[in-house]
Amino acid sequence: MTANTHIQAVYEQVLKRNAGEAEFHQAVKEVLFSLGPVLEKHPEYIDANILERIVEPERQIMFRVPWADDKGKIHVNRGFRFEFNSAIGPYKGGLRFHPTVNAGILKFLGFEQVFKNALTTLPMGGGKGGSDFDPKGKSDNEVMHFCQSFMTELCRHIGPDTDVPAGDIGVGGREIGFLFGQYKRIRNEFTGVLTGKGLNWGGSLIRPEATGYGCVYFAEEMLKTRGDSLKGKVCTVSGSGNVAQYTVEKLNQLGAKAVTLSDSNGTIYDSDGIDEEKLAFVLELKNVRRGRIKEYADKFKVEYKPDVRPWGIKCDCAFPGATQNEIDANDAKTLLDNGCILVAEGANMPSTPEAIEQYLAKKILYGPGKAANAGGVATSGLEMSQNAMRITWSHEEVDEKLRNIMIAIHKQCFKAAEEYGQPSNLVMGANIAAFVKVADAMLDQGLV
Repeated sequence: MTANTHIQAVYEQVLKRNAGEAEFHQAVKEVLFSLGPVLEKHPEYIDANILERIVEPERQIMFRVPWADDKGKIHVNRGFRFEFNSAIGPYKGGLRFHPTVNAGILKFLGFEQVFKNALTTLPMGGGKGGSDFDPKGKSDNEVMHFCQSFMTELCRHIGPDTDVPAGDIGVGGREIGFLFGQYKRIRNEFTGVLTGKGLNWGGSLIRPEATGYGCVYFAEEMLKTRGDSLKGKVCTVSGSGNVAQYTVEKLNQLGAKAVTLSDSNGTIYDSDGIDEEKLAFVLELKNVRRGRIKEYADKFKVEYKPDVRPWGIKCDCAFPGATQNEIDANDAKTLLDNGCILVAEGANMPSTPEAIEQYLAKKILYGPGKAANAGGVATSGLEMSQNAMRITWSHEEVDEKLRNIMIAIHKQCFKAAEEYGQPSNLVMGANIAAFVKVADAMLDQGLV
């Protein structure tokens, strides 16, 4: 059987077994169809049927989550955990609390997480979980009740050497605290079972900043390959949560100018740049008051574009940091027509396949999410290390380790792309470098 025939057969089986899960299909297709050159060179992967094994989660958990609101009314949500692959370490990946959460979304995220974690150089497998619960508009007490109910079931499936969840959309420091407290109460142990913890009880410095910082470090490495830097670059950033906030902060530190932020209602455009003072307002607005980004436009008298994403605004570099498939073919064309030379993905799979085709055709610098946004999970891995050793590293130590990890990720992707005849194609480079690491571990361990 040829490599391409094998890939097509596995993909068709994924479609059949996972009907209606469009995001998962998209993620699997993007990885599988970049692996032809690897399978041609290493037929042992076909013989061992690695592809069919790697697209199937090792374990899928779904459970009921009943909780009471402040009026005593009982609500029921669904909880999930997809433990995808543990060939190179315990399952690692976030929990997402959002009304759009379903099995297909979490499978796509868990599948991507396997490869992202493999690129970090740290011993972490891949998993993802969450619930269709919406924390927005809920009181702290209601969120606590939900988190305690959620963890009462989840706790039997996770542990510091088994599965170590973290935060994702809708799961920040507040939620991690409630989840950890319930785990500790039930299991009667204080362990590094969750990452993104509070600094005063086992968290790591730089963890909130890590995904945004890491994405900017990755962009910096891409630009270095062309003798360029971020200094003076105009950058559009989508989202206004954790990833976007610290993308802007690191861009400022490296001499770039971020001019946009967004949320589900619209986009603000600040041509003067979102400086330190303005960013402090965003952090308070989004992290404390949980308000809408339009308040930024009202306060600083800048343009607000309702129901619009930032990709129509002229820029040198784009940093999608909101959610999946937020840049479609039309957005990509607009970005490229406006002279954008770099896209670095802070979110997971924010560009559609049609958008990615345009990036590659134009040969712009493109950092796919599994590589460019791996700084978050990498720093979670550093938090796990600190927990295991009962030590705490300084802000500077963690930031330097993060930067070195992002440099190493870029180097792996760049080298793999060159080795397999696709120089500078970091999509193929990231997929191949990560796949080979996981596949070799699976071969070493037999039928896992």
